[in-house]
Amino acid sequence: MSNSATDPTSTTASSKHSGSSPKTVDSSPHPGVGNYPSSAVPPPSKRESGPVEVIACGALAGHIREIAARRGWTVIVRPLSAALHNRPEKIKDHAERLLLTPQAPGSRTVLGYADCGSYGALDELSARSGAARLPGLHCYDLYAGAEMIEAIFAEEPGTYLLTDYLIRSFDKAVIQPLGLDRHPELWTDYFGHYRRLVWLAQQPTAALEAAAAQIATQFSLPLTRIDTGTTGLETALAVLLEETP
Repeated sequence: MSNSATDPTSTTASSKHSGSSPKTVDSSPHPGVGNYPSSAVPPPSKRESGPVEVIACGALAGHIREIAARRGWTVIVRPLSAALHNRPEKIKDHAERLLLTPQAPGSRTVLGYADCGSYGALDELSARSGAARLPGLHCYDLYAGAEMIEAIFAEEPGTYLLTDYLIRSFDKAVIQPLGLDRHPELWTDYFGHYRRLVWLAQQPTAALEAAAAQIATQFSLPLTRIDTGTTGLETALAVLLEETP
């Protein structure tokens, strides 16, 4: 296992930047145009000042809470299940349900999501509601930067990206939803085209290193670690929350 912080290797649930999937154009920033139906949640500019509610991907929620606490931001993190990444066409509907039911009077809401495979559906929701979203195609862009992610897949399209969250929850987030705990014979159908794993490490620990190595053994593929930290996510959040990073 290579632990180089510079080798452009990938580790992710799927190679969305390559292959035959339709290309998603990221149009960040995503300010929203505030033409939400009057019967629903009004745009933030028409509400009283209050806390910011962050409708967040479950894979980002923990980092968002940590960053907000350290920066002193008054936020309410409302996570959605990270398992929605297996059905990204449902992310927008789940996010909209929370958007229509704010927890705090006078709060405004932002979307703690990149596009995340919604192919523009979250941008459409952002435009209707005025709830801005995080930039990028995937959370991987927020950790490593879009250019590095593009370089990783350009070098090896068959890259599977890992994050700290995905390593911790691999069985629950990947193995069980795909039914591989019941039908291990399907492993090759799902993962046979991958050639390497790349771990985008936010806060690496010895326990995470051991778990990542175990996942690499399951794949029978080499693993490279790239230390990204959470600076990119923090900077994007600061912009979203109208703070100076």
